[in-house]
Amino acid sequence: MSKSRFGYYNPDKRQENRITDIGPVHFGQMLPPVIRRNYGKWVSHRILEPGLLVHVSESGEKAYTVRCAGARLMTAEHIRELCDVADKYTGGYLRFTTRNNIEFTLDNEAKAKELKKELDSRKHIGGSFKFPTGGTGMGITNVVHTQGWIHCHTPATDASGPVKVVMDELFDHFKSMKLPAKLRVSLACCLNMCGAVHCSDIALLGYHRKPPAIDHDVLGKACEIPLVVAACPTYAIKPITTEDGKKSVSLNIEKCMYCGNCYTMCMALPLADSAGDGVAILAGGKLSNRISGPKFSKVVVPILPNNMPLWPEVVDVVKKIVDVYAKDANKYERLGDWAERIGWEKFFEKTGLPFSHHLLDDYRLQYDTYRTSTQFKFTEHAWAVSKAVGGI
Repeated sequence: MSKSRFGYYNPDKRQENRITDIGPVHFGQMLPPVIRRNYGKWVSHRILEPGLLVHVSESGEKAYTVRCAGARLMTAEHIRELCDVADKYTGGYLRFTTRNNIEFTLDNEAKAKELKKELDSRKHIGGSFKFPTGGTGMGITNVVHTQGWIHCHTPATDASGPVKVVMDELFDHFKSMKLPAKLRVSLACCLNMCGAVHCSDIALLGYHRKPPAIDHDVLGKACEIPLVVAACPTYAIKPITTEDGKKSVSLNIEKCMYCGNCYTMCMALPLADSAGDGVAILAGGKLSNRISGPKFSKVVVPILPNNMPLWPEVVDVVKKIVDVYAKDANKYERLGDWAERIGWEKFFEKTGLPFSHHLLDDYRLQYDTYRTSTQFKFTEHAWAVSKAVGGI
């Protein structure tokens, strides 16, 4: 029998003196009371107005949710103000969505509308909204994005800056639900893609166009070369000994995908470059199975410059795509479904975007995504194969 700081451990009675309250509390304790009472019993939901939803339970009880936009990076003061609002209206309960929205859930419609009105009334000193409500239904919800220059070490563009200026231009679509269908915008500041740019209707992607520079003098002294080699996803980096006897690495530029993983392992391989870095625009992705299966985003503009602080070229392209889509698409048609219906050639023609060989889709693993969604057409051949392998 051995003793730990939790008491004696008896190998013959393993549950004896066992501590079970280590770790986070059960998630159910964090749910608003109305959600907790009706967990797993919801039968329907509606959007009453932009930023206000209602869910109806089997018991007839209703949960009203008020949604407002939240910044990706918040001050402690900003968060405290959100908590004050939650304390006043929902008993202290709120939640953050995956797209940086903030939702308050309560069981009284009149109180929910009062909360919505108060959120819209709170403004910064300059006059802009602190907590604008909206982002529901056939509109643009908040932009999910990465850290950008403020924190990350591999970005090719900023995150908060481009998102701010783009959403300033599209703000009316956040506050209303007048688009043909929901529209999701995302940003990743490099192609490691911490954002959802592979599956969003419109995506902004920071893109490096120059390979890492190699500082042979520093690399062998400060970095673990095996880790640098192993970090490269395309095996473009190999260990070498330079002519003057220094341990370093070589780079196969043709294999380099400019991801910056090597720089993560070693500061002697810097990638950021003010002239080469820029923003690519992608369009047509989605996760939904509705109407058609999930789609990868496609590159529609290969590169735009980082013209800080307003990124006018980026804003212009995004606004142009949204305006044409809003005018031309059918009701309930996502941007990718619209582009495929009219043909991608027409997409470029209608949006006025130039087409070049840089936009040809040569993603070599795309066949892995064929026939893998709920849109799968079940044929006699597929039935026979499934039966043969024991799937049925």
